[in-house]
Amino acid sequence: MKKKILLSASIFHALTDAASVITPMIFPILYNQKFLITRYSQIGFLSNIGLLTTLLLQFLVVKLSFHHEYRLMMVVSGLGICASMAIVPFARSFTALLLAFLLIRIFSSFYHPIVVAWISKSRAGSGKDLDDAMGIQSGSGNLGVVFAFLSVGFLAQRWNWKMPLFVWSIFGLLLGALGTLALRGVSSRSQELTSLSAASWLRSLASIKRYIPGFFFGGMGWSVTVYFAPSLLNHKFQIPMGSTGLYLALWIGLGTITGYGYGVWSRRFGRKNVFLLSLGGATACLFLIGFAPHKAVAVIGLLAFGGFLLMTYPSLHTFVGSTVPASGQTQAFSWVSNIQLISGALVSLASGFLSDALGIQFPFILTGILTLVVFLYYAPRGPEYFGGKNGGDAGMSPDPIA
Repeated sequence: MKKKILLSASIFHALTDAASVITPMIFPILYNQKFLITRYSQIGFLSNIGLLTTLLLQFLVVKLSFHHEYRLMMVVSGLGICASMAIVPFARSFTALLLAFLLIRIFSSFYHPIVVAWISKSRAGSGKDLDDAMGIQSGSGNLGVVFAFLSVGFLAQRWNWKMPLFVWSIFGLLLGALGTLALRGVSSRSQELTSLSAASWLRSLASIKRYIPGFFFGGMGWSVTVYFAPSLLNHKFQIPMGSTGLYLALWIGLGTITGYGYGVWSRRFGRKNVFLLSLGGATACLFLIGFAPHKAVAVIGLLAFGGFLLMTYPSLHTFVGSTVPASGQTQAFSWVSNIQLISGALVSLASGFLSDALGIQFPFILTGILTLVVFLYYAPRGPEYFGGKNGGDAGMSPDPIA
């Protein structure tokens, strides 16, 4: 059962994360053509409203998850994502583009709050098993983004900006079908009765409050790259969209490798050390991107940033899975996603106006400053801060609560 859940989750994570970057990759093309998008602040507004929409929907998704099979919810999610992507090419105004983009964000709201918690609960009892599973599901989402970046850039360059959306609408249906088939005979039904009152949500938030700065970094680091790196490479450094897609695929590709390897590295060096290395490296890379004098430096900084950023996600998921009881993990992982969405929405909105006023490189400088603050917050903390009494030590106990 655990293998089926992880396989299905990995497929749906690939589809969900791919869908989150496909339309933003189109934004620089629309900006260049002065069609639908004419200012960077519009990109910031699209990302802000889209992320906040996902935030609001996830509270409803958590409630529905206690009444419906996850398999059914993921089918609805997959079909909705594919249908929404197929609608985007028919937009003839910024408002129509916004509405279509919001549909994508709505149907992308299902995976993170419920399936990550399902994986965590299915792996209860083994710290090694949990580390490996979180690394695999995180790496699989990154792999979906790799293919999205590679395909969107070259399809748009070869044909037009509409073609990637049509192609991925069809390919997404195939991924959704495979993810659904993998769950045959597996039920998500649980005998646990979980309160979803406001008080329970606040208790859940309190249980993970020590990791909030980390979630904040994860959200803003992802959003500033997805929404503004394509424009930075294409507009500031005049890199064609095909090559831009390739560099962004390599960005997420390096993160995929680090994500898949998280379980091994966390046991070898300790969760705290791996997490701090990720934050410190990400800070340096963001400043390198922001102050890059030419494209080679910017690309090197971007690629290295992917390796550091994408390793923080399995780190944070493991911290939560190791400290929150199984009965509270659906709400806890919903908070993880929601806080990342809030930070991404705020930084993306500010980045849009900052880009119009000062230049497209300044979102990365802002994010670098904020990431440095997060690093300084965690640096003096002891190993016990990162997932239980031995959670930060290499050679940790196999008990995820220990």
